[in-house]
Amino acid sequence: MASLLGRSPSSILTCPRISSPSSTSSMSHLCFGPEKLSGRIQFNPKKNRSRYHVSVMNVATEINSVEQAKKIDSKESARPVYPFAAIVGQDEMKLCLLLNVIDPKIGGVMIMGDRGTGKSTTVRSLVDLLPEITVVSGDPYNSDPRDPECMGKEVREKVQKGEELSVIETKINMVDLPLGATEDRVCGTIDIEKALTEGVKAFEPGLLAKANRGILYVDEVNLLDDHLVDVLLDSAASGWNTVEREGISISHPARFILIGSGNPEEGELRPQLLDRFGMHAQVGTVRDAELRVKIVEERARFDSSPKEFRESYQEEQLKLQEQITTARSNLSAVQIDQDLKVKISKVCAELDVDGLRGDMVINRAARALAALQGRDQVTAEDVGIVIPNCLRHRLRKDPLESMDSGILVTEKFYEVFT
Repeated sequence: MASLLGRSPSSILTCPRISSPSSTSSMSHLCFGPEKLSGRIQFNPKKNRSRYHVSVMNVATEINSVEQAKKIDSKESARPVYPFAAIVGQDEMKLCLLLNVIDPKIGGVMIMGDRGTGKSTTVRSLVDLLPEITVVSGDPYNSDPRDPECMGKEVREKVQKGEELSVIETKINMVDLPLGATEDRVCGTIDIEKALTEGVKAFEPGLLAKANRGILYVDEVNLLDDHLVDVLLDSAASGWNTVEREGISISHPARFILIGSGNPEEGELRPQLLDRFGMHAQVGTVRDAELRVKIVEERARFDSSPKEFRESYQEEQLKLQEQITTARSNLSAVQIDQDLKVKISKVCAELDVDGLRGDMVINRAARALAALQGRDQVTAEDVGIVIPNCLRHRLRKDPLESMDSGILVTEKFYEVFT
């Protein structure tokens, strides 16, 4: 039993993978021809000044070429994302993120740690690994054509009428929630003028609508305004966002993976919001000198040539993406024994964890870990790896206790499972 937790989370990412067809995306550039630019110049030269007219047309064409070149350059030099496979260390944080992508019902992850430990970089690097989902074409809420609970009102009415839905495959969204965002920008707003003049509900969707069936990321979440915290709590609890303005009410699905990051020195989260995160990852500063040097060198390589750096990790990124896709498809076949379920609940009960959310999250996270490793049966080792992250933030705070709560969870796990 002493080797129960001997495996490092980093070894989890080296399992056999089943290849899946990769998808490609295309981008088109919007350009204006010289006739459009010259159409804006109201210039009718006199007969002996025709050479000036030619000069203006040449200038317009030259300006247009320069603008096209700038647009192409700006597209190609868009801010590149650091590869997830290139993140050195921080295995606990990476594992929590991957498990939530495999099973979104785990409930998200809260990442707390020192400044400059790569929290935001790691979360944003997850974009390249996100799998594709099926959504209704043209729907602002990313409605699921097969799940009524994730459908907008218009899509649900079409289904009830028996109309055929046009669907497309698209990558899971990752939406950033800025700290200074207004409530209207987050929840959406109603066009009162159009509602009064035309008698229709003109709704402008917000960030919660865009994040439906995707990821909502809040950097420095412990600095978020209280009124936005209340909005997130309401949406996370019900899975729906309701906008009430001037006697008009509009609701839409808002089921998202909530990911937050922050520095504990800048303040604690409200317990109600902290409990909404399925998992909690602690990130510490790397103390090993050689590892720190490697991190600095890798970052310098990325800053000097982002394109070449990303290409050097492309093969590892594709393998990890295939592993995630396979795990998501095999998740429903993963089983967990009744004996393990009883022991999980016994750990939660003896730690005096409030509610049953901790029990459910541990079961889901352990199944997701087994799927990530390519197995269809959960083991005690799987439970031991994920249980500190699932219960660390759910224990009651003791101001006189100096030990990390994750260590307390691990000790209780050994006591129950042996």
